Amino acid sequence: MRDKTRTNSAAPGDRLIRAGAVVFFVGAVATLVTVAPLFLGAKPFPTYMFGLSMLMAVGFLVAGAGVLRSVTAARRQARVDSR
Repeated sequence: MRDKTRTNSAAPGDRLIRAGAVVFFVGAVATLVTVAPLFLGAKPFPTYMFGLSMLMAVGFLVAGAGVLRSVTAARRQARVDSR
């Protein structure tokens, strides 16, 4: 049987994974910027910067949802192919 997957085709969870990676990266940069004054002895940033650091966790959850969506789509496709 020949594989029907195209090299340029996007799986169902790919966009969520990419978006989660971007949000995670933004959160990681915000975390580094927020923590840097603590090590440099400078004045700490306002409280909302600590909230931006939470984007790291949000990005991780969004990427995880994309992985789960991709896995369920692959299982569904395998079930259809095995019939």
